[in-house]
Amino acid sequence: MNPIYISITLVLLAISMSSNSYSKDKAGQQETSYNDFPVLSGPYMGQEPPGMKAEPFAPGIISKQGWELEGVFAPGMNEFYFTTSHAEPFRPTVIGFRQENNVWQKYIEFKRRGEIGFSPDGKRMHMAKGYKDRLGDGWSERKHLGPLFDREDLGIMRLSVSAKGTYVFDDYKSNGLIRISTIKDGKRQAPVPIGPIVNTGKMTAHPFIAPDESYLIWDSEREDGYGDSDLYISFRQKDGAWGPAINMGENVNSDKWDAFASVTPDGKYILFNRGISDNNRNVDIYWVDAGIIATLRPKQ
Repeated sequence: MNPIYISITLVLLAISMSSNSYSKDKAGQQETSYNDFPVLSGPYMGQEPPGMKAEPFAPGIISKQGWELEGVFAPGMNEFYFTTSHAEPFRPTVIGFRQENNVWQKYIEFKRRGEIGFSPDGKRMHMAKGYKDRLGDGWSERKHLGPLFDREDLGIMRLSVSAKGTYVFDDYKSNGLIRISTIKDGKRQAPVPIGPIVNTGKMTAHPFIAPDESYLIWDSEREDGYGDSDLYISFRQKDGAWGPAINMGENVNSDKWDAFASVTPDGKYILFNRGISDNNRNVDIYWVDAGIIATLRPKQ
């Protein structure tokens, strides 16, 4: 199954999704099991950090039978968000947890309208063509990025932003393409394709740019991959160009759908999606030590 369908044809995927992640109340209505979230304390949702080989994130708690993906920590590491479906008819929903007094508790739930990402300063939550600004302990209403990005010919799923304000995002309406929009002389520039080093292969999508723009991670289906879509990384060169696309290897990738990587704001771990079943009706969140990035960086 082409990985981009995870973000585009959500309803089709959900028709025959397992219901093991849900329970029914006495009226027969389905409710999310995340309302009965177990007590977890400590960093990283109370999870034991992984090593240099990817493993499930919060198995049996967050990653379980069904559809859980797009896991990201907000800057400050005191909030965690992921996407699931919690009702019929299928409704992709973002669930947010917050750490208070060292204990993680569910604090917010809202309709998914784009894949979640954060500005490095934590003041803005990006969601495809929209965003929310931090307001005290909560978030503003969803706003639009503006005419450069509201165009009908752009199909944005995931937008990532650097500390300089550079936007990098995918465009499924262009047959799987990653675009970049920089700021020049204080003015936002029109987005352009990032170049063939990144935009090679099929279903190229879900970019993550490092806050300092030193590297870019994305997923694509290429001939040198492990089967389905794999995670790739490119490092910024001294001349500002992007270096070769490097497959992140068997400790990260599998023969399944591996996609939507993000590095935790403390720089220590990489979270990403992995399709567990061949039809991607069961998707989990995985994580791995971000030290693997240094092992992939070409020696100067």
